[in-house]
Amino acid sequence: MAVQDGGGKDELKTQFITREGTYRLMTLSEYSRPNRVGYTNTQGSAAVRVSFVTLPDPSGNGDRICFNFGRELYVYVYKGVKKATDLTKPVDKKMYKGTNPTCHDFNVVTMTAESVSLVVGFSTGQIQLIDPIKKELSKLYNEERLIDKTKVTCIRWVPGSTNLFLVSHSSGQLYLYNEELPCGTTPPHYQPFKQGDGYAIHTCKTKSTRNPLYRWVIGSEGCCINEFAFSPCGTYLAVVSQDGFLRVFHYDTMELLGAARSYFGGFLCVCWSPDGRYVVVGGEDDLVTVWSFNERRVVARGQGHRSWVSVVAFDPYTTSYSEPDTTDFSGGSDDESTQNHTPNPIHNCTGNPNRNSGSNRNSGSEFNRMNAATCYRLGSVGQDTQLCLWDITEDVLRQPMCAKLRTSVGSSGNFGGSGTFGVNGSAAGGGTYMNSTVGCVTKCNNVSTTQTSVSKDKESVADGNAANVHNNTSSSLTQRLAGLGFGDKKDTSGHKRNFSLASRAGATGDKNNVSYRGSGASNRSSADDPMRLIGTGACPRFDECPVLEPLICKKIAHERLTALVFREDCFVTACQDGYVYTWARPGKMGLASHIPSSPTTVTAAAVGGGVGPGGTVV
Repeated sequence: MAVQDGGGKDELKTQFITREGTYRLMTLSEYSRPNRVGYTNTQGSAAVRVSFVTLPDPSGNGDRICFNFGRELYVYVYKGVKKATDLTKPVDKKMYKGTNPTCHDFNVVTMTAESVSLVVGFSTGQIQLIDPIKKELSKLYNEERLIDKTKVTCIRWVPGSTNLFLVSHSSGQLYLYNEELPCGTTPPHYQPFKQGDGYAIHTCKTKSTRNPLYRWVIGSEGCCINEFAFSPCGTYLAVVSQDGFLRVFHYDTMELLGAARSYFGGFLCVCWSPDGRYVVVGGEDDLVTVWSFNERRVVARGQGHRSWVSVVAFDPYTTSYSEPDTTDFSGGSDDESTQNHTPNPIHNCTGNPNRNSGSNRNSGSEFNRMNAATCYRLGSVGQDTQLCLWDITEDVLRQPMCAKLRTSVGSSGNFGGSGTFGVNGSAAGGGTYMNSTVGCVTKCNNVSTTQTSVSKDKESVADGNAANVHNNTSSSLTQRLAGLGFGDKKDTSGHKRNFSLASRAGATGDKNNVSYRGSGASNRSSADDPMRLIGTGACPRFDECPVLEPLICKKIAHERLTALVFREDCFVTACQDGYVYTWARPGKMGLASHIPSSPTTVTAAAVGGGVGPGGTVV
């Protein structure tokens, strides 16, 4: 396993080594609010989020970055690893009174070299549409908070759309807006449109079309939707909530295709793999959970963080798409030019929205004709101020469900032979995955395949079965990718967790919206007894699916990390104290002056906002 960083709490890493080389913090490419003075305690503020857009600028300087901090919103020309940051010249700067910006998204469909639409959600429920370049456009939605009074948690333009955007609130509701339509002057009245297991969809009862076009009520009443993400092809929608559920929908047909349950607590973040085959979520169980779209089940968990996981993101530029037999995964070299990486991520998705029958599951149609990834690079950041990178290979993700799980599946009658989760908990059919020679638990990114104990505050599920775990004699691709020294995982039993219950989130719900929910009982069926999913494909026990360990796990900030974005020549992180950092990929250093003159320390002001001694270099 990756060695956890020791030392004092102010010891930060400014570079680290992976199999492809050394990543370095670009201290001159740091973004934050201008004229900052020392360190600011922002524990109560909204999370710092980061959005990027690349405008079609003929000069090649089309990158723009947007980030929020407190009541402020900034848009800068993003210079990345090429040039030093000039914080005195923002493209746009806004300061709000009585509310904080919480999330934002650029419209990549309608953008030009001189114009781009940016939607911004706020802590008091309003939504603003602006053009940070022209500065002429400014529209407000839900201005009087008649649609929803709760915080906007996530906002995204609908893929391929010029005017539609989707907004989630902490009330547990999603709204679809058309930027060209007004909002009503009275609270909207809704009528049922579609209903399913754990969700209901409504439309407005109006004579003329107005916003919102649709309202999705997802999960338990008043249970916060923390994030949602469209698949790379734009066909599917993954939603994670405070009730601990991942739900995956076909966006156009509004059908629930599958679900997963957290080990405990809420799911906080979600992302899709570049090829659309896997959905990864992180949350309050400190785990990274991998869910297979094709198999409709949890296929792996990642254990490395010591607190809640706030962001998960795939790195499409390091994910490998070559055949496993022809790729050298020996690692250890700074120059990995022989490895076949794709410069542009693959944006294919599995095609048939009607996945309840097993006839096309694992079949050789559109799914198997895709150029499949052989090794996925995943990144995650959390409230433990640590960055984890994970290398996940297909041989791990395709391991069969273990014998213990198959036995319980057969007696429960809720799952088919494939171990896939049906929309209503019914059997999904399909092929079986019987291979008892493979161990149920595989410790990945490590030479050992023995089971490790779960920390005391997690549910103890080993109950003496560790001795029965089979050792996989053939070393997996993921295991061979580990190029650094690993040690035993530190005891994390001292970490305090707050269990997240739907009733707790309901206290902040919008009473006005709850009254329009209609038949509330039917849309909460999947969450009525979440414990029934323990030991199933939606939530296997800890000894029933592979447990991954991070390739690297480094402390890179003083405050909790809130953003992670992978770009072609770097990746970008942000933390709660308002600093946005750029980390250059191996061989992509644009400025020699970024390297600290001393090999062991950098100034604290450049890394952590002026707290304590400088960081150390690994």
